[in-house]
Amino acid sequence: MSSNTAEPNRQPRPTGKAVLAEPPSPVGSYIQSVAQIAAGTVLGITMLASSVVAGGLVGLAISFRNLPDVRVLRNYIPSETSYIYDINGTLLTSIHDEANRDVVDLNEVSPNLKRAVLAIEDSYFFSHHGVNPMGVARALVANMQEGRTVEGGSTVTMQLVKNLFLNPERSFNRKLAEAVLSLRLEQVFTKDQILQMYLNQVYWGHNTYGAQTAAKSYFNKSAADLNLSESAMMAGLISAPESFSPFVDYKAAKTRQTLVLDRMAKLNWITQAEAEAAKKQPIKLGQITSFRRSQSPYVTDAVVKELKDRFGQEAVIKGGMRVQTTIDYNFQKMAEETVQRNFNYIQYQLYGDQMALAAVDPRTHFVKAMVGGVDYQKSQYNRATQAMRQPGSAFKPFVYYAAFATGRWAPDSTISDTPVSYPDGDGYYTPQNYDSSFSGPISLRQALSVSRNIPAIRLGQDVGINRVIEICRTLGIKSPMEPVISLPLGAVDLTPLEMAAAYATFASGGWQSPTTTIVQVTDGSGNVLLDNTPKPQLVLDPWAVAALNDTLQNVITSGTGKAAQIGRPAAGKTGTTSSERDIWFAGYVPQLSVAVWVGNDDYSPLGRGATGGTFVAPIWRDFMNQALANTPVERFRPASDFPRP
Repeated sequence: MSSNTAEPNRQPRPTGKAVLAEPPSPVGSYIQSVAQIAAGTVLGITMLASSVVAGGLVGLAISFRNLPDVRVLRNYIPSETSYIYDINGTLLTSIHDEANRDVVDLNEVSPNLKRAVLAIEDSYFFSHHGVNPMGVARALVANMQEGRTVEGGSTVTMQLVKNLFLNPERSFNRKLAEAVLSLRLEQVFTKDQILQMYLNQVYWGHNTYGAQTAAKSYFNKSAADLNLSESAMMAGLISAPESFSPFVDYKAAKTRQTLVLDRMAKLNWITQAEAEAAKKQPIKLGQITSFRRSQSPYVTDAVVKELKDRFGQEAVIKGGMRVQTTIDYNFQKMAEETVQRNFNYIQYQLYGDQMALAAVDPRTHFVKAMVGGVDYQKSQYNRATQAMRQPGSAFKPFVYYAAFATGRWAPDSTISDTPVSYPDGDGYYTPQNYDSSFSGPISLRQALSVSRNIPAIRLGQDVGINRVIEICRTLGIKSPMEPVISLPLGAVDLTPLEMAAAYATFASGGWQSPTTTIVQVTDGSGNVLLDNTPKPQLVLDPWAVAALNDTLQNVITSGTGKAAQIGRPAAGKTGTTSSERDIWFAGYVPQLSVAVWVGNDDYSPLGRGATGGTFVAPIWRDFMNQALANTPVERFRPASDFPRP
């Protein structure tokens, strides 16, 4: 610490240039007089010594040519914490490296805190030129008078250059380098600029750097709003923040607060009455903000990955980004609670250990909610975005759309559900229906509604498997696909988010924007780094989409997805893979598309009779009823509104 003296009643201001003077010491007993004489003698001797030191520093400034150039600080941007919010501004988490810091301008720091810091650290800040040779002598006298250490010799400028340029080694050479750099710094920057850099750089404990972050952590308020009592407590922490932290030792923090307030009163920067009132004012503590736990970790993990892919890790953890995500925290909580509630039921009925849910807004392709598993604390693996699982019959709508888009097929067209075989390598591929029966001639509407496999295989061969893959790519599915005959039955590995996003394009009538978890990214100054404002493009044939939507509504009204009925027009499809390893329901209304998956991480079967219609459709219904509670009913546009291809 270092503390010099100040002109009575003068509050240090960023623009202040006047020399601050020590208030007169009280005259009392004979012992005090002797102490004053002794102090005066010490000061007299050190004045001569200080002149020599000052002259010596000029020489050192010439000889220390290998020291850093302080002018680099003109472009210095300290590492800063990035914040991730939901679409409505609710804070989800913060991300930082070692330093948890928010950078603010000097005028965004309370005058109370500026005065308190300078009073205890460098009360002659506005009069010295970076180095104050008399500071050591004055500190010695003050410490003798108080009978304890209340002042040190370093100025705020010296502390700043030590933190920015030098190592913490205690040595004569380092101290000289510190002095030289301080002289240089004060030649290049104004007092305002130096104080601003200092207040943004200083360490306040618990990985918290800078006045703004410390104020938010210790008192849950901005640095601009700190009162005198809070400011004095914060200023008192600087010399040993981990030891004096009120989170660690509140009594020690109060003792330091008293020391700062007494010092401010002695300097006449506040009155004694103000000091006493501040000592008695109740302090309401906040909480440690460094390395905070995310409110929705599966979401923020996915957001951070998207950010790192675009900007790089350094920019994310040190760049002070303000990230507005697409996530609606209310939806997210509904989704998490739905998964947890239904998982308990699933475990009772099946041998299943995991679930995932992804929700996408068809109008924007913004991800509204995402649950990557049943317990993040046990497994951080995000099954909504990373788990590659077979969708089973939930893949069939992509094949049916391809058929409708040719113009040769319509929902009421007839297709044959009879035995068929296709050459496949050295043998033949002979598809079977789930119940091993055949229905003969059947409409496409009915075939999809009750999830017959052979009609889907026939349609895939009619339109071409490569055409089906091409449509999947148009819908944003990036997972690898092989043009195998069984592809229409879901012989491919996809993620729940890919399914929800692809179905969202059906829900929107064929309009699509890139699916994303991020709305906008700005830096700490508000400059826009990324803007994902939706720019929808029509990527599907409107008639074919309308025909598919009409057909998929029958799945819910009278087909395998009857358990997904929500009392309004909705379209969707069940999915069950062979051996019951994966069960799905993916469905949508015009305002929301949701995919739900249930399975085991080790791909073991869920148990006999496990189907998407029986077990997953009710989970989808549960979430949709909550999510759409305040959303008006909207119907899909009929195919008759559009020309047939």
